[in-house]
Amino acid sequence: MTNIIPKLDSIYGDIRTIIAQARSHAYSAINTTMVHAYWNIGRVIVESEQQGNERAEYGKQLIKELSDRLVIEFGDGFRARNISYMRAFYLAYPKLHAVRAELSWTHYRRLLQVENPESRNFYMLEAINSHWSTRELDRQISSLLFERLSLSQDKAKALSLSEQGQVVSEPRDIIKDPYVLEFLELKSKQPYLEKDLEKALIEKLHDFLLELGKGFSFVSRQQRITVDGDH
Repeated sequence: MTNIIPKLDSIYGDIRTIIAQARSHAYSAINTTMVHAYWNIGRVIVESEQQGNERAEYGKQLIKELSDRLVIEFGDGFRARNISYMRAFYLAYPKLHAVRAELSWTHYRRLLQVENPESRNFYMLEAINSHWSTRELDRQISSLLFERLSLSQDKAKALSLSEQGQVVSEPRDIIKDPYVLEFLELKSKQPYLEKDLEKALIEKLHDFLLELGKGFSFVSRQQRITVDGDH
């Protein structure tokens, strides 16, 4: 039957967009609120320790006692290990304005495992700029992306990476050197055919493009390119 309401698809599309945006904003607001709450919990714990109670035993006992009570009232998210992360979170980011709302608590928990502050800040900026999932953030940290990018650079360049993330200012900045292709699951130090590499790359295309760096796009599996009449 012919639709009797003109432009129904257009109206539905507009409403669908409004709902999707509202849900996205709600999730973002909840995430920001919880991350700020965890930062404040860490602040309260650290300030308590600084009031003449700096002994390690006191800190451990405090976290355990808090966890025992908080889990009963608020659930497993307040186990002792997670509260310890909240304490470490405040120590790593003592100023609240340095905490970026774009990242989730899971992102920050992984970042806290990076001991070098410059390296940690680089991964935080790249996770925001490149919209990394927590899985991708974990992979880039594990593959030592910051160290690979800064190895061939001077100290000033390494500092710039930690303060701004990776900025593409010349062609060579697009390419990583060296590549880490462990996700292809090809046996290391053994010869393999080009077709094996191509098959593995296509199957892991998303991870491969992220490993290459900024400015890459997948067009097709086999693409004919014609230059001056030559294919």
